[in-house]
Amino acid sequence: MSSPRKAQVAALLKSIETGDSAPAAVVNPAKYIQHNLSAGDGLAGLGALLAALPPGSARAHTVRVFEDGDFVFAHTEYNFFGPKIGFDVFRFEEGRIVEHWDNLQETPAQPNPSGRTMTDGTTTVTDLDRTDANKQLVHAFVDDILVHGRMDRLAGYYDGDTYVQHNPGVADGLSGLGAALGAMEKAGISMKYDRLHKVLGEGNFVLVISEGQFGGQHVAFYDLFRVQTGKIAEHWDTIEAIPPRAEWKNGNGKFGF
Repeated sequence: MSSPRKAQVAALLKSIETGDSAPAAVVNPAKYIQHNLSAGDGLAGLGALLAALPPGSARAHTVRVFEDGDFVFAHTEYNFFGPKIGFDVFRFEEGRIVEHWDNLQETPAQPNPSGRTMTDGTTTVTDLDRTDANKQLVHAFVDDILVHGRMDRLAGYYDGDTYVQHNPGVADGLSGLGAALGAMEKAGISMKYDRLHKVLGEGNFVLVISEGQFGGQHVAFYDLFRVQTGKIAEHWDTIEAIPPRAEWKNGNGKFGF
């Protein structure tokens, strides 16, 4: 389902590539709270970041865009100081964008073990009447499994081994997830979700924003799930390291929901 806000966000993201200034009119110039820690606050901070890009290098192709109340969130393929996959979250207030969060990960050179990329798969929003139930299901999954490690409950969230996975290092199915976790443990790579910050959803798609540790780094986890008949059916994600406080270009923090 399309909406004016979704179209405005898609146009704004595309303008990073085209340089068209018109889509930026949706941003409130008097109030633009920035949570990308590489950019200064406000429109001036965003402009300075974009000005630092090599001329003609920027690309932005939004694959999915969703709306939940005052929030619009998008899943985009970028060339932004190199190829990246990103999730962007925008908060609207009185018809204007007033706040922005994102999470970017470098695009891998190869598909994952099941031949999938970080953005392919369905884009169709269904089950709008199930939005709240799906958000509750995914919230429970992240809290149970990723935050508290209650692995005895894992199988209950899936329909057997029919799980479609887009993480670049993980194959499809619970078997693929188990193999990847085992390989990480063997390699001494730890992953820990410490806190769930926000759950956003539209129909069968739910985005969860969390904070934790990965490979010894303090990171933000953005996980997008597709739910089908009350079970988790598909997953996309990005993981981005959070820089030390002294390197932040604004004081708003990575989260702040």
